[in-house]
Amino acid sequence: MKKYAVSIILVGIIVILAVVLSGVLIYLKNQPPQSRSLPPVTAVQPLEPDSRIWGLNYPNEYSSLLLTAGNKTPTKYGGSAQQSYLALDPRLVILFAGYSFSQEYNQPRGHQNTLIDIRATKRVTAATHATCYSCKSSDNPGLWSQIGMPAYDKQLFSAMTPKINNPIGCANCHEAGTMRLVITNPAVDTALKAQGIDWRTYTRQQMRSLVCANCHVTYFFSGPDKLLTVPWGDGMKVEDIIKFEDAANTFADWTYPGTGTPIMKSRHPDYELYTAGSTHFNAGVACADCHMPYLRDGAMKYSSHDIMSPLLNPDESCGQCHTDVDDVLARVNTIQEDVHNAKITAEDALVDAIYALQAAVATKNVDPTLLDQARTLHRHAQFMWDFIASSNSQGFHNPDEALRILQNATDLARRAQMMASQAAGDPHLLKTGIYDGMDPKPTPAP
Repeated sequence: MKKYAVSIILVGIIVILAVVLSGVLIYLKNQPPQSRSLPPVTAVQPLEPDSRIWGLNYPNEYSSLLLTAGNKTPTKYGGSAQQSYLALDPRLVILFAGYSFSQEYNQPRGHQNTLIDIRATKRVTAATHATCYSCKSSDNPGLWSQIGMPAYDKQLFSAMTPKINNPIGCANCHEAGTMRLVITNPAVDTALKAQGIDWRTYTRQQMRSLVCANCHVTYFFSGPDKLLTVPWGDGMKVEDIIKFEDAANTFADWTYPGTGTPIMKSRHPDYELYTAGSTHFNAGVACADCHMPYLRDGAMKYSSHDIMSPLLNPDESCGQCHTDVDDVLARVNTIQEDVHNAKITAEDALVDAIYALQAAVATKNVDPTLLDQARTLHRHAQFMWDFIASSNSQGFHNPDEALRILQNATDLARRAQMMASQAAGDPHLLKTGIYDGMDPKPTPAP
C-alpha cells in the first residue's frame, strides 16, 4: 500500500511538471518578437545603398565598417596591403600571360576601398562590362532589382560608373527593417537553386557564412553580354566546377599564347573551399565568427564590421574559442607555410608544362590528338592551382582540401608536360626547373 501511494505521488508530480512546462512553452510562443532596446532613429528604405543612413540606427557597426578604409596591413602570406602579387611571385606573370592579370594583380584592400581600387586597376579597359562592379558596391542590389542582372551586366563598365556611388555596405548583406542576413546577388541565388538549396531556410548561424558568398565565390562571365555566372550547377567542389565550366561550351577566359589552351580563371572561391568539409565549418563556426568578432561598447554587444584577417586581431577573433592564442598563431603559420610550398611546387610544374606545350605546338608533324589531351590537362591543372592561389587564406580555410587540390594540380601539370613531349616526340621537353633557370625573372606585362 505504501509503495502504491509513493507511485501515485510521483506520477502526480510528473503530471504537474508537464503541465507547468507546457504552460511556459505556450507563454513563450505567444510573446511578441523581441525588439531592440533602443528604437530606430530613422526608417531605412528597402535596398538603401547609402550605409550612412543605416548607420544612424547602428552606429557601432557603421563606425567599424568605416575602419576598413584603413585596412592596409600585410600578413606573412596575405593581408590587405595592396601588394603586387606579380612582384611577390613573378611566376604569375608567366601563368597569366596573354591575360590582364599579367599586367596588374594586387592584394585587395578593405571593403571601403572597393570602388577606388576597381576604377584604378589596369585590368579595366574601354571594353570591360559592368559585371566587374558586381562585388564592389551597395548600389548593386537596388540596380539588380530595378533592371535585372542581365541588363546590368550587358552595359559597359564606363556606362554603369555614374550609377555606382557607394562601396560595399549594409545593403549587400542585410534586409532593411529586419536586418536579416540575405542573399542579394542574383547569380548566387541562381547557383543555389541549381543545387536545390533555398537559402531562406538557413539558420542565422549558417547565414553568417553564406552571406559572404554574395561576393567571396568563384564565377565567370557567360556569353557576349558577360552575364555573371556562379558555376555550382554540378556542385561546389573544384572538380564539380571544372565539369560545369567544361560543359559550358568549354568556357575560357582567354587562350594561352603559344599553347592554344583555353584557360579558366578562378576568383576568390573562399566559400566553396571553406564549406568543403573544413574543420571549422564542420564545427559550426561561421565566417563572421573569425572575421567579424563580437565586441562590446559598454553594455552594447555588436559584431565588428572592420572585416580583416583574424591574424591582425587574434585576441578578439581566435581568442573567442581558443585559450592559447600564441599556439593557434604558430599552427596557422605552419599550415600556411605548407600550403605556400605546395602552391610554388604546382606553379613550377605549370611553367614547365607551358614551355613544353609551346615547344610541341611549334614542332612539325606534332600529334594533334595528344596535343589536345595535353591542353586539357593544362587547363584543369591551372584552374586547380588558381582555385587555391586566388583564395584569401593561403589554404587555412581548409588545409586538407587545399593541399589535396594543389597536389592534383601538380600531377595534372606534369602529365600535361609528358603528353606534350609525347605529342612532339621530343624527350627534351621533359626538362624541369624552367623558372629557376630564368635570369632575369619575368616582369609584369605593359
